[in-house]
Amino acid sequence: MGITTAMCNSFKKEILEGVHNLETDTLRVALIKDEPAGTYDASTTNYSDLGADEASGTNYTADSANNNLDMTGTNVYLDTVAGVAYVDFPDLVFSNLTISADGAMIYNVSQSDKAIAVFNFGDTVTSTAGDFTVVFPSDNSSNAVIRIS
Repeated sequence: MGITTAMCNSFKKEILEGVHNLETDTLRVALIKDEPAGTYDASTTNYSDLGADEASGTNYTADSANNNLDMTGTNVYLDTVAGVAYVDFPDLVFSNLTISADGAMIYNVSQSDKAIAVFNFGDTVTSTAGDFTVVFPSDNSSNAVIRIS
């Protein structure tokens, strides 16, 4: 099927309802295996949607605290000049990992594993007993993961 990079539609509604607190909730990243059977895009609503399409490999544990995003500090910003609010997600490094993945999902453990965003890596990324780094945009540009203008 496939992966389309998108902020999840359910997350957009939930953020307006005050469901998520990106500075205090526990957020995690799940890697999506190469050639997933399912479709992951803006319609994805929950981590459980991945099922058997979550990647597996040496030193990668599904739904583990090792997959947490460190959101401590100031990660939610408001640029009053540009009139833009955005989130600076920290890059996540999985150490000594042997795995292949086509994408990733950010989800909120504190809020029943609700999906936040899905990412297509553009190609299968493989690591063999090395660091596997998921790099997120770090500015308020149009490619920021969450950008409200």
